[in-house]
Amino acid sequence: MDEYFESGPDFERPIFEAVLAHLQTLDPDVYFEPVQVGIFFKRRTRFLALRTMTKWVAVGFQLDRKLTNKRIARKVIENSGRYYHVVNVRTSTEVDDQLLNWLSDSWASDE
Repeated sequence: MDEYFESGPDFERPIFEAVLAHLQTLDPDVYFEPVQVGIFFKRRTRFLALRTMTKWVAVGFQLDRKLTNKRIARKVIENSGRYYHVVNVRTSTEVDDQLLNWLSDSWASDE
């Protein structure tokens, strides 16, 4: 992971670490994979993607319901009864209880 974060912006790693710490409370062996476009978290399928942009990390996750919240940064996409949401996160302090609850639900619904 050190090599992955070497070329990224300073705000990226603390966001990843906050998300990872939370997901490890759900599953100590949560699987994640750094790829060229970001970091993918997988259970049965990819349920969460962290994609680093110029000024934020786009936190994309799937749920079995559509959220309507001002934090949702892009149009929600529906695919086979699953809804893909994106929240733009600029600092690790934005990885708050609300977002973590959504990520927990995403993890749980991907079993």
